[in-house]
Amino acid sequence: MPATPFYRLASALAVTTLLGLGLPASASTPTFQPLHTPATAEQHPGKFVWADLFTTDPVAATKFYTGLFGWTPNTIDQQGKAYTVFSNGSRPVAGLAPRHTPGSKRPSRWISYIAVADLKATLALVTKAGGQVRAPARDFPDRGAQAIIADNERAPVGLLQSSSGDSLDEETQPGDWTWFELYIKEPKAASAFYASVFNYAVSPDNRTERKDDYLLNSDNRPRGGVAPLPDRDDAQPGWLGVVRVTGMDEMLVRVTKLGGEILVAPRAAAYESRFAIIADSTGGTIGLVEYVDNASLPSKP
Repeated sequence: MPATPFYRLASALAVTTLLGLGLPASASTPTFQPLHTPATAEQHPGKFVWADLFTTDPVAATKFYTGLFGWTPNTIDQQGKAYTVFSNGSRPVAGLAPRHTPGSKRPSRWISYIAVADLKATLALVTKAGGQVRAPARDFPDRGAQAIIADNERAPVGLLQSSSGDSLDEETQPGDWTWFELYIKEPKAASAFYASVFNYAVSPDNRTERKDDYLLNSDNRPRGGVAPLPDRDDAQPGWLGVVRVTGMDEMLVRVTKLGGEILVAPRAAAYESRFAIIADSTGGTIGLVEYVDNASLPSKP
């Protein structure tokens, strides 16, 4: 899932409120399918390679995303605990796991995962840089090793050391994740945290007029962005994953028919694109971007 930059909107996260995960402990180790079959020889530390939706209503969330993107679900049962893998065509792109948080105002949330070459070494850097380990490292047959951390402003993000390699750096297709954006109170300090933990090269985002927008780069490619959090009481730091779509207007009609909500209406963005933010029928928040007329998208900042 290569990341292609798009223009960020500072108001985007004002409509979202990110809560704690409440991950259930498990006595057994689930068996997940590998990210790539056959395995690749690619390794791209710093690239966003996966996303999980933690939700209190897996049935409704599955109906929403299969209906919206045409993702196909494959549910794995491990001693009564289900985990669903969504595929875009033949390629796995996201997972869904039950979340047990009674009384939560936000029953669902997405967690994005960054590729790492050495999970244990990266986790040591997290605490040294002022972050926290929220879900410790676990090994999963076929999938690899993963963990969830919180950065220096307590925004959660996943780490994944894939046992089947990383995806090629090529243009994303509709239904793929295409960008990940961090909205944070102190963008400069947050960028320094991610640089120290993931060895990102940080550069200013010269496409915006603000001086506190940054790009996180690896392999000479932008992997994610950092932007200021809107000054609102209900806005909390967090990552926003963005899926590439075609037919934005038709897609948004489908969102409401499936029980979702349009949080930020579509608007023009860079590289002849249109960008919107939605909430699914269970409260999970993602972005949508449509590249108009198959605009040629740069691979470097």
